[in-house]
Amino acid sequence: MTAAQNVIALEQAVQWHLVCETNDLVTNSGVCALVDSQQVALFCLKIKGETQVFAISNYDPIGKANVLYRGLLGSIGGAPVVASPLYKEHYFLETGLCKEHDDVFVTAYPVKVEGEKVFVGI
Repeated sequence: MTAAQNVIALEQAVQWHLVCETNDLVTNSGVCALVDSQQVALFCLKIKGETQVFAISNYDPIGKANVLYRGLLGSIGGAPVVASPLYKEHYFLETGLCKEHDDVFVTAYPVKVEGEKVFVGI
């Protein structure tokens, strides 16, 4: 299977869920949404003049609570992160990896914006 075929197969495997509209999001802040029975933290960031939306699991595996949407946003090495409001671990919004612990991560979900509609892929 070629790389292009792998990408197409992956895209077909993702089920897109309409979560909200762009005007439901607050720039440089997070909100929580229930997507296919999973709590998802959505973050709307303005990066270099462009609005980007990220989605990760809302569950903080260190603090053992659904709180990541309440975290503080920032960047490390130019990559957007959220700091957990409980113990301040940083999770990269693009990958879900934890900065402080190599073996800890949260699920990062694909996001697409079509017009004013925001979709999360599960």
